[in-house]
Parts: sequence; structure tokens; C-alpha cells
Amino acid sequence: MMSAASLRTMLDGGQPVAGHRPWPRVIVTAELWNALLDGLASGDWTMLGLWGEIGMAHLALYEDSSETIIVASLSCPDGRFPSVGRIHSPAQRLERTMADLIGLQPIGAPDYRPWLDHGCWSVRHPLGNVTAPTGMRPPYRFLPAEGESLHQIPVGPVHAGIIEPGHFRFTANGETVVRLEQRLGYVHKGIESLLSGAAIDQAARLLGRVSGDSTVAYALAFARAVEAATETVIPDRAHWLRALMAELERLANHCGDIGAICNDAAFALMLAHCAVLREKILRASAECFGHRLLMDCIVPGGVIADLPVDGVKTVRALMAELRRDFPPLVELYDNTASLQDRTVNTGFVRPMLIKQFGCGGTVGRAGGRAFDARRRPGYPPYDQLTFETPLLTDSDVNARVWLRIHEVQQSLHLIEQILQQLPTGPVYMELNRPGQICEGMALIEGFRGDILVWLRLNADNTVARCHPRDPSWFQWPLLEAAIENNIVADFPICNKSFNGSYSGHDL
Repeated sequence: MMSAASLRTMLDGGQPVAGHRPWPRVIVTAELWNALLDGLASGDWTMLGLWGEIGMAHLALYEDSSETIIVASLSCPDGRFPSVGRIHSPAQRLERTMADLIGLQPIGAPDYRPWLDHGCWSVRHPLGNVTAPTGMRPPYRFLPAEGESLHQIPVGPVHAGIIEPGHFRFTANGETVVRLEQRLGYVHKGIESLLSGAAIDQAARLLGRVSGDSTVAYALAFARAVEAATETVIPDRAHWLRALMAELERLANHCGDIGAICNDAAFALMLAHCAVLREKILRASAECFGHRLLMDCIVPGGVIADLPVDGVKTVRALMAELRRDFPPLVELYDNTASLQDRTVNTGFVRPMLIKQFGCGGTVGRAGGRAFDARRRPGYPPYDQLTFETPLLTDSDVNARVWLRIHEVQQSLHLIEQILQQLPTGPVYMELNRPGQICEGMALIEGFRGDILVWLRLNADNTVARCHPRDPSWFQWPLLEAAIENNIVADFPICNKSFNGSYSGHDL
């Protein structure tokens, strides 16, 4: 087994890429690539992302002990690379996506089925060497399950509720789920294709729409990646306003999720009360920044909307209302035995899987993984704020509800500090124009978990390549594990306790 302390020394074995910020990117040999995979398999570090482009595969790694982040890039002129998924299962869906979008083939992969490409596109490999489809694709092969008295239950992609499409294939013995297999990709929008060649302002608008409930988080990740690439230093007040928006978004989504989870356990009263709180947050957001979801408010260079004269007063009034109205809902949840009966010990995810998948956000921290991108690697102004990262170990639906409750309480505390310490000054700075190709990367904490954005800018500051990675990539697979040995009727509450993004995943 390789030592975890060796990740930094890996840089010495590769060729550094100039102009990649804030963390290094190195071109590695196939031998070094395989050494990195051995470290992944042994748990020395965590995979942050896996993506590609024509002739090149990129692997982002994080070492917890030293807080080191690197991007390893492997040249693959023949369109093939040693599979990461063969020894590190969290990479399998990402590899299948690389094959669909770019045509890069992972050698020795355990699963060669298409993932995002359902056979309906007018071209194949839209980000690679584009070709026309050749004939009808055979039906998708779901994995078999063997056993006595097993039956399959197909659910979706069209659902009864107003939600995005996804297919869930249950294999059950009576009411007990033996296996769940997902098929996603129905809302593929060609985000990465649309980003190529886009001006920065156009790309910023598009990134803010990758997953609408995380528009602040995505816009922030893209802005920070652009600012890193161009070495642009933005005003202090812009950092603080960005954090205010991010915490408002976190509050709104967690309040909504708490109510929705309870509603899937047939406790609609919580849904109604939480929906009222969410609506108050959205209205205050619109009053302060001009948009209920805070869309297009964060841009590379800062923010476009400063707080109005009465903005601080509006947010403080909102905080007072939430401080008054949220604790009784927590008590209601805690004291409703029938609700606890549905959530406690339901949808358990093994902490070992959470660690292996690098699963962040509510799902990860409810299962003992104390990762919060606001702390590590960190970004301003959170280094000047006092807050806790809630952590639980029960790793069931109940734990994921309580984790959200604690997150709401921390966001309230953070917003109050932001209002007290909000600096004065400008909120926007024109981007530097390096006049040459440059690359940037950012990792920020959305309400679901860590969002990664990697990009390359052309010399004219247009986007050459951009890859956004949603936290749901590492959470959707664990939902399959969470539902095993639960009854079919508990799938909605398990699914909602995860609340994976279809749109953010399907790109």
C-alpha cells in the first residue's frame, strides 16, 4: 500500500502544466496513472472528478491528511486509457459518460454500457470525434439478479409527481428490495458542448442553470474557477455577498427538503409549515437581490446586485422569523412517533461506502464523513466566520433529516455573522485578460455537497473547455445501496432524503 503522504511527491513524477490555478495539474505517464489508481483503491485519497477531452483523460484527487488537490492528466492519443472504475467503482459512471461524450474508452472497465447516450442523439461522441449513429442500439441491459421468487418492478422515467425523469428498476422478493438499478440521463442538455466557445458571461448564465436549485452554488464555482484562471482578485464585499446568497440558497433548500421527506412519510403538516418558511426565504431573496432563486446574481468578477438600502433589515427580519418558527417544527418532528417509525433505521448507508465514494453534503455528513468545502480547501469569507460542520453517524433517513436541521441552524448563525461583518466597498471587478490560454478550477459547498468546476480559457477569454461536476454523481449510486433490504414503499422517503439532482447529473 502506498503512503498517503506520497500524493504531493506524485507531482515530481509528471510534467506540470503552466497556467493551471489554484491547484496544480500534471501530465502523467501510464505508469504514474496506475500508481495513482492504486492509491485510490487503498483509500489514500478521494476522487473529486474524472473527465476528458479529445486525446486526454483528467483525474482530480484530494488527500485529506494534507488537504492536497491535484489534477492528473493522461495523454491517450489512441482514445483509450487504463480504467479507473476497474479498481475504484465510483468512477464507473463517469467513465461511461466519457465514452458517450468523447469516445474515450477505459481499458479493462467492468461496465461498457452507455450511460448518458440513450441512442436518441443525432450524433455520437459530441465532445470528441463526432460520428453519425450507426443503426439502432440494442435495448439497455439491466444487471441480472438470481434467486427464488424474485420479480422486477420498473418505475419511471415518467413519474406521478412533477419531477425530472429517471428510471428505477427494482428487483424484489415480496416487498423487500433485493436490488435497485438506476438509469439516468433523460435530461441531458449538452451543457459541456454549449459551453465550448462561449463567452464568459454566456457561460456564467449557463452554469447557473445546470441545476436550478443550486444556481448560486454553480455560479459561485464557475466564477471562482474563472477568477483563478485569470488571476483576478475581486472586492471583499463581493465575497461576503456571495456567502450571504449561498446560505440563503442552503436555507431554502434544506427547509424544503425537511418538509418533503416528512410528506413522503404521509406527514403533510410538516410539508406545509416548511413550505411557508421556504417561501419567506425566496421572497426575501427576491427583495434583496431581484430574483427568488438568486439566479445570475453571482458573476465572474463579483456580483451584479448589491444589497439595497433596506436589505440588511429585510434579512434580519427573516432571521428573526426563522428563529421563531423553525424550532417548533423541529420539536414536532422529534415528538411524532409515527414519523420516527418511518425514518429511523430506514435507508441505511454504510459509512465505508460513503468514504469510498467521497460522498459529501447531507448524505456524507450523516454517515460520518466530515467534509465541507467551505472549510477545506476553503474559500472566503468562511475563513473569517465561526461555524460548525454538523456530523452524525447513524446514516439513515432520520440522520439525514437531523443533519439538515443542524445545517439550517448553522446557516442562520452564518447569515447573522455576515450581516454584522459585511464590509463596504465595490462589488465587482473587471476580469484580467491574460491574453493566453489559462486554466482554473474551483471546489465549493452547495446544499447537496461539493461542486467542482474545471475550465480552460482561450487567449480571447472565451471558454475552450469546461466540466461541471455535481455532488449527485457520488450520491446517486449510494441510493441503490440504501434501499437494499428495505421495502418498496420506503423508496420515496429514501430517495427524498438523498434528493439527488437529475439535471446536475445528466448535464
